[in-house]
Amino acid sequence: MSPLLHSSSEIDERIGKKTKLLLILILLGLGVLTFLGSILHTALAKRQIPKLVISETNRALHGQIVSRDGFRLVFSQKLYKAMVNTRNIDPDKKELFVKLFSIYSGIPEKSVRKRLETKGNVVLSYSIDANRAKYLKELARKLRLLKVFVPYKDERGRIIKYGLSLTESGESRIFAYKDILTPVVGFIRKREDEGFTLPEGVKGLEKYYKKELAPLQTGIVKGERDIGNTIILNGESFVKPAIDGMNLKLNIPIGLQKSIEAMLDRAKEELDAKEAIVCIMEAETGKILSLATSNRYDPANIRRRDYDSLNVSAIEYTYEPGSVMKPITFALLLKERKVNPFDIVRTYGGRYKLGRKVITDEHKEEWMSAENVIVYSSNIGIAQLAQRLDAVDFSEGLREFGFLQKTGIDLPYEHVGVMPHVTKMQSEIYKATVAYGYGMRATLMQLVRAYNVFNNRGRLVEPKIVSEIVDPFGKKYPVAQNSEPRQVIPQATAAKMMNILEKVVKKGTGTKAKTPGIRVGGKTGTAHIAAKKGGYARLYNSSFIGFANDKKHRYTIGVLIREPKKRYHYFASMSAVPVFKNVIDIMIEQGELKPDPSLN
Repeated sequence: MSPLLHSSSEIDERIGKKTKLLLILILLGLGVLTFLGSILHTALAKRQIPKLVISETNRALHGQIVSRDGFRLVFSQKLYKAMVNTRNIDPDKKELFVKLFSIYSGIPEKSVRKRLETKGNVVLSYSIDANRAKYLKELARKLRLLKVFVPYKDERGRIIKYGLSLTESGESRIFAYKDILTPVVGFIRKREDEGFTLPEGVKGLEKYYKKELAPLQTGIVKGERDIGNTIILNGESFVKPAIDGMNLKLNIPIGLQKSIEAMLDRAKEELDAKEAIVCIMEAETGKILSLATSNRYDPANIRRRDYDSLNVSAIEYTYEPGSVMKPITFALLLKERKVNPFDIVRTYGGRYKLGRKVITDEHKEEWMSAENVIVYSSNIGIAQLAQRLDAVDFSEGLREFGFLQKTGIDLPYEHVGVMPHVTKMQSEIYKATVAYGYGMRATLMQLVRAYNVFNNRGRLVEPKIVSEIVDPFGKKYPVAQNSEPRQVIPQATAAKMMNILEKVVKKGTGTKAKTPGIRVGGKTGTAHIAAKKGGYARLYNSSFIGFANDKKHRYTIGVLIREPKKRYHYFASMSAVPVFKNVIDIMIEQGELKPDPSLN
């Protein structure tokens, strides 16, 4: 073999060895890089390992609405969501889970079984109340001990160990007495806030006091967890307490309210009326002791037929009040010294023509004293007396009595009514018609507030349903009137009006309201209802506004019967007055009035 060939072979062998060594080094380097990359990925990637420190949110609740006598009318309770991962349920013990969960939750077995057909995380209920949630949490612990739940591997190879879990899902508003004090209490709608269902006031007190009732602070608990995923409370944990909303304490006792509502239910049926309404106000303070209607609903179960009952008619329904306006007109005449109660007024035998308008009376008298114009409700008499008032004095006087303005009651959506412009009040016809309650509109609450001026020594006050607001720490904040009481008429004028209104009950159109031992006065009003196409329909609203006082208490009471259809009972003396008398009897029975023979 030639030396040249030998040398070439050695060279090839050496090159092959170097190539192999280089390949080994490259592979070794790639292995090291892969290892380092794996470590880096492990360090930086999100890992599904249990957190050592966890936090829980504890939602606060809305405040309560409480009656004067301490009954919780409205309150809130938490709702919980029950969840389970169906893959964690041992197939051999699935039926045991179904039966036990059904017993503890109150959900039928059939429904539970159907929901478990879905694989993975399943919500069994969104509305578990607080009591059931407590028992279900205990059940979850017992199910773990019974090994109903077993671990499984997911698609990524992770071991999943879940059982039955309960978390806060929302807040439920409880109307404990269903339709009592509706629609005054109002109703709520539900809204979502970060997956949490919250109530929101839409009408009534729930709406008006929405800010006061709202929760003050959401609670948070943060700390290390134990093996059961429960926060360990120790010196290192953080706790911010949940603070509920403030409570409303009403001026209305539930016993009185319930009794009056039951009476109004009977009156509505007996009179075949559209609605029967009562308002009772403490004369000096404006406190509302009852605001009741025959048209109520269950706020937790509102149906289509309830829609017409959602409004508070005492403040949202305006109507031509009729003859209950006569005492207001007469009081303005007394204030302006334009009339003396003993003046003689000609009433033309019950028929009088003013311009093109013919005014009639039920009583066919030729002459009446001025005060008897009120006692026997003469349209002719008050139409003539009203002409003595200047248009500006008449219009401003009615404003002073609270017409064309909100009463200040603590309810939303109050209407202010309608009154002819002062320029129209210069017309004899407008003066006459407004004087006996036509050509203008008012609410029952405005009328009660105006009559309360007579019963409160000439002073106008605001009606209030809520007595005080109580914070979660027990501090009380009395609900003050938005404006100071206003002297509308002199005290002597108010006293004269009280005497005249008492005569209405003793010998006039309100005799059915007489109550032994109680000072009672008031005025009837029977008014045609305006038709939509003009003119007046053969329908009426019947009112009686007045007072019932004993030696220690003074109450102003308003009754409105809307569209009574029972024959001949559209007259206020046959409908509103007997209801007024029933109100007094209930107040005596409930201890709000105490008869005294010396008052007769």
